[in-house]
Amino acid sequence: MKPLVSIIMGSTSDLPVMSAAAKFLDDMQIPFEMNALSAHRVPELVVDFAKNLHTRGVKVAIAGAGGAAHLPGIIAALTPLPVIGVPIKSSNSMDGWDSVLSILQMPSGIPVATVALDGAHNAGILAAQILAAGDEELLKKIQLFKNNLAKKVAKANDELKDVAFEYKVS
Repeated sequence: MKPLVSIIMGSTSDLPVMSAAAKFLDDMQIPFEMNALSAHRVPELVVDFAKNLHTRGVKVAIAGAGGAAHLPGIIAALTPLPVIGVPIKSSNSMDGWDSVLSILQMPSGIPVATVALDGAHNAGILAAQILAAGDEELLKKIQLFKNNLAKKVAKANDELKDVAFEYKVS
């Protein structure tokens, strides 16, 4: 089985965040790979890896990094595939703003679809949605997932009816 999604993180310290993307892809039965590649510590490996992603059957990359967070942009600069960036609030971070802006503010021609700070779950969902554009079976799984989200909201509103306050009128 070949990976359709490549999850790349700056270091294994990002795994607690990036595992949310892996969990979603696993739940959707989408083959993926995970690698730790630092844009600053092993730039040659990152260049080789990114340039060859599409030749291995990968269709979407999810790249997460904290601090200066150059990894998603470097991957996007070197691959023709869509790249989803996950800014990570790391130990050397400025409340995560440095990684958010590093990933979000890409120059024209090198887009990175950026999710929320530590938003790897949404990155997994977005990767699945990109793949579902050409896969009817996966599209049905995504539709079921979205329907279940709506059911959770309806259930939460039903439960709120039982919450009592003196001046609550609904």
